[in-house]
Amino acid sequence: MATSMQKLVGVSEEDDEEEMEMDVKEEDDEDEENGEKQIAAQMMIGVDEVMPSTSSSDQFQYQPQLQEQVSNQGGGGGARRSRPLEEKERTKLRERHRRAITARILAGLRRHGNYNLRVRADINDVIAALAREAGWVVLPDGTTFPSRSQSSPAAGTSAGMTSSSSQMVSQQIPPPPATLQGVSSGYRTTVEYNACRMKSVFMPTPSPYDLSSTAPAQSSGVVADGGEQTERLPLIAGSLQVINDKQIIGLPTKLPERDFAGTPFVPVYVMLPLGVINMKCELADPDGLLKQLRVLKSINVDGVMVDCWWGIVEAHAPQEYNWNGYQRLFQMVRELKLKLQVVMSFHECGGNVGDDVCIPLPHWVAEIGRSNPEIFFTDKEGRRNPECLSWGIDKERVLRGRTAVEVYFDYMRSFRVEFDEFFEDGIISMVEVGLGPCGELRYPSCPVKHGWRYPGIGEFQCHDQYMLKSLRKAAEMRGHSFWARGPDNAGSYNSQPHETGFFCDGGDYDGYYGRFFLNWYSQVLLNHGDRVLSLAKLAFDGTCITAKLPGIHWWYKTASHAAELTAGYYNPCNRDGYTAIATMLQKHGAALSFSCTEHHILEQQDHLLEALADPRGLVWQVLNAAWDVCIPIASENAFLCHDRVGYNKILDNVKPVNDPDGRHFSSFTYHRLSPLLMERQNFMEFERFVKRMHGEAVLDPQV
Repeated sequence: MATSMQKLVGVSEEDDEEEMEMDVKEEDDEDEENGEKQIAAQMMIGVDEVMPSTSSSDQFQYQPQLQEQVSNQGGGGGARRSRPLEEKERTKLRERHRRAITARILAGLRRHGNYNLRVRADINDVIAALAREAGWVVLPDGTTFPSRSQSSPAAGTSAGMTSSSSQMVSQQIPPPPATLQGVSSGYRTTVEYNACRMKSVFMPTPSPYDLSSTAPAQSSGVVADGGEQTERLPLIAGSLQVINDKQIIGLPTKLPERDFAGTPFVPVYVMLPLGVINMKCELADPDGLLKQLRVLKSINVDGVMVDCWWGIVEAHAPQEYNWNGYQRLFQMVRELKLKLQVVMSFHECGGNVGDDVCIPLPHWVAEIGRSNPEIFFTDKEGRRNPECLSWGIDKERVLRGRTAVEVYFDYMRSFRVEFDEFFEDGIISMVEVGLGPCGELRYPSCPVKHGWRYPGIGEFQCHDQYMLKSLRKAAEMRGHSFWARGPDNAGSYNSQPHETGFFCDGGDYDGYYGRFFLNWYSQVLLNHGDRVLSLAKLAFDGTCITAKLPGIHWWYKTASHAAELTAGYYNPCNRDGYTAIATMLQKHGAALSFSCTEHHILEQQDHLLEALADPRGLVWQVLNAAWDVCIPIASENAFLCHDRVGYNKILDNVKPVNDPDGRHFSSFTYHRLSPLLMERQNFMEFERFVKRMHGEAVLDPQV
């Protein structure tokens, strides 16, 4: 017996290491100093489970040998190879991350879904509960099949499901009485785990046009008789069929389309070209624009959106506004009985992706910046970004006796007075308030002019004297004046999270200083939006105002969400960074404007995988945060779109299918009017898209 025990215990070094790794994943990691003792105890327990009939004397004889192996491992001597401590720590952090996600899912299900889950439930219990609610049968061993089909899965009439905390093969759960759509395997995002019918956390039924960021994992092993896996095929809107007692995947010849006839009316606006008004505040091409507007009116487009550039209107002297070009444009729009969405653009145009004109900040602001460059956002190398004004001067009188917030308010008030009749007649239906670079509420953390390229994490923009003054005050109030600095190990614009000490798993971002700094950094963003929107509400009382949020989806699948952190969104895996912003918007009665970034996945799949991006997960986190506080959501496409597949994806986002509360976006703005859009085939597709947005029937739903 002793000999047999030695053979069982004397396994290879690799097997011992795998066993210890699994043991570490199953422990609570409460005391790192006792790690070696825990490993020894777990190995002894593993031996007891393998040899339940072994006598106590045999076990006692073996203990010295086992203890010697453990001591050799801990001391780094002997024949065994020791597992690197860093690898163990990474394993612990991954497990801690997984448990945090699971805890949030379970809490949401208990609170909103009335699911009766045990105290120590895991994700398997969640999937089983969702499957049972959808009318499926889930056996104790995990086997799952439709309730109407009671035949044995082993006979090849349904798919088996085996799952664990780290690897899962699950069936998509359709709403009853839909049929089984496929078997997916591999990585699931945290948002996809929430795919259930709950009021505050809604994930729509996946569109057949949505090859999401998990597309490479959307494959299935075809199971033949006896459960042997014979082949792996991708799933694209396929269905499992039983032919000759084998399950195969049938791919439809055409992607099915939803019928949007009778769906809620969603108005469609078209963004006008950036250079529609020139630097003299005149219409660049009034005759050509009039023709294009008439064509848009002919297909019942609801209106147009236009940027009102601060650098054009107040270009030469403080509080001297020239609205001439906009007066002529607005009059043209009113004569065609279209509506207007206007953007208060307090940033420069040029230097970013999609910018085809250059419109700088006002000349008098640039003059102030030459003598006092601290009014601009500054990175850790001291490089200034004149794209917009630093939020550190929101309450500093450095702009010819005015603060930045007062300058913004005077501009908005002048616009309201100048175009009062358009407000009174309802021609101006919405005002989007610019809050940062590209008009978005974010820091300019990814400036192309400073060398940033996707998917770099960007840099913190808090090194001008006014932002550092605010940071120093916050550190002193906390009692740690030495924290009055930006992180010195956060990498550079094009770094990746794992290459930095701040953003890597278990990095400083989650330490005491990191949490303090990120709280301050994100609070400055929130305070800026709060100040400007409060004045916008006062200036445009009675008109809908909106704030635009960026879609920073790269590195979303990492623990730190580094690109979001540098942009000012404190949204790591263990914290929701969008709820506070949605609450702030709700306070001012403002809508949220957000881009539908995920429809472009087909063309960027490799980049998304490389950057651990999850546009779909980000979009639905932001939308749920907005819907939880009942604020309207406006949207625009993030990329050029002229094809039917792209339009169908936008439609699925704007009008989510099977939303239990019937929610949909309040408006959609097409980005943007161009000669390419006016080409015959492209324009026919756009006309069809507008009809479906309006809930009208189309004549060629499958063409």
